[in-house]
Amino acid sequence: MNIQIQIAKDADAPAISKAIIKTLRESNAGDYPAEILDRVMGSFSPSKILRLLAERQVLVAALDSQIVATASLDRDVVRSVFVDPNFQGMGIGRQLVERIQSLAVDAGFELLRVPSSITAEGFYASLGFKKIRDELHQTERTIIMAKTLKR
Repeated sequence: MNIQIQIAKDADAPAISKAIIKTLRESNAGDYPAEILDRVMGSFSPSKILRLLAERQVLVAALDSQIVATASLDRDVVRSVFVDPNFQGMGIGRQLVERIQSLAVDAGFELLRVPSSITAEGFYASLGFKKIRDELHQTERTIIMAKTLKR
């Protein structure tokens, strides 16, 4: 399996949106009610992805030129890590987060934070992130996690 990780381009926005929405519908549905998922999915339309591309460092992972995953770095915060459910468990998410960590180190950050979904808490823990606290955004529970970066 030859995964290519690269900086996202504007033309990738529809494929990024599709991968995120599919992941939310399939992977997160067991942890969140439909109304929360619908609200979150509204944040990841292609037009909103285009805005994120201008505000953050967004990466995509492609397999045979098909985008199967994405992750981004917003200053010292990991955001929007999503792997298409058909490709989960293959190390793609891990590769993306490792690349994000490298970007954060290169930018001079010593601590990397992530607002994790309930669904992804175990994934981030496996990468060395530690739970700091829970936050509630309306009825949506988010787990704030952090990891000290090594230079």
